[in-house]
Amino acid sequence: MKSTYLSILAVTIAAFTAGQAVAADASTALSREQVQAELAQAVRTGDIVIDHETGRKANEVFPGSYPARAAVQGKTREQVKAELAEAIRTGDVPVDGVSGLKMNELFPGNYPAPATAQGRSREEVQAELMNAIRSGALPVHGSV
Repeated sequence: MKSTYLSILAVTIAAFTAGQAVAADASTALSREQVQAELAQAVRTGDIVIDHETGRKANEVFPGSYPARAAVQGKTREQVKAELAEAIRTGDVPVDGVSGLKMNELFPGNYPAPATAQGRSREEVQAELMNAIRSGALPVHGSV
């Protein structure tokens, strides 16, 4: 039990020093106080790793010592039914668990073709290439 507290303390100190290193990084927009508040929140909720071999967090190892997480709102019955109807219509339903193939892959003629994204025109690609060459993002042939 004493070793558990020592390991939690060690992880907390490590997280605190790592939090300060992140706060010192100019590319992040978090202040020192924000990082310290996030660390305090993680320690309070047990959202810090204490078993480095398995990656388990304190709230997973000792669930009675930390508050339960709020349940995530799932989809409604109507939403699930609508998604299933759409999957059946488009053939996006697995045939069996072994092959992993879907109905629209086995029988593509029975289902509508999947929508494809509209690509860029030849002129747009050429203009982008010329801009890249002018800006130096792409070297000109023979200048490397």
